[in-house]
Amino acid sequence: MTAFLIVLVFVIVVAALVLLALARLERERTGVPVGARVVYSDSGAWEKIERPLFSRRYGLTGKPDYIIAQEGAVIPIEVKPNRTAPAPRDSDVMQLAAYALLVEEAYGTAPAYGLLKYRDVVFQVDVTEELRQELMELMAAMRHDEGARDVARSHARARRCQACGYRGECGQA
Repeated sequence: MTAFLIVLVFVIVVAALVLLALARLERERTGVPVGARVVYSDSGAWEKIERPLFSRRYGLTGKPDYIIAQEGAVIPIEVKPNRTAPAPRDSDVMQLAAYALLVEEAYGTAPAYGLLKYRDVVFQVDVTEELRQELMELMAAMRHDEGARDVARSHARARRCQACGYRGECGQA
């Protein structure tokens, strides 16, 4: 009986270590910091997927991949698992800034920063007044263009233009 108990304890300890290792890998994959509590998830990996956040004030809606609570702060996290880059893309930063605005309205506190998780790195994006202003200007420009009959396309990145699905119809290529 003693040998059985020793084997059982050994199996339980090994199983616990495997589960801890898997949890650590998942936390690293998502970019969720150690000690943080997930309060919102759109990843599908948790039991329930949250409804989108909505701001009537800004006419904005979105679903961050995660929102965490850590040391009294509420922090949005956006995960781009297949993206690699030495610095975050402007479009990803603006997406995270929009989520910060939604988090502020939904939770009543403005996040000081958000986390942007690429394949191999996590970027901390500070939510500054300048970033917020840039987001407001971008949203105003988008609303202006929304009603326009024709909107000039950006051709600043040749590779993006070459891969565009509208290249054949675009008179601006």
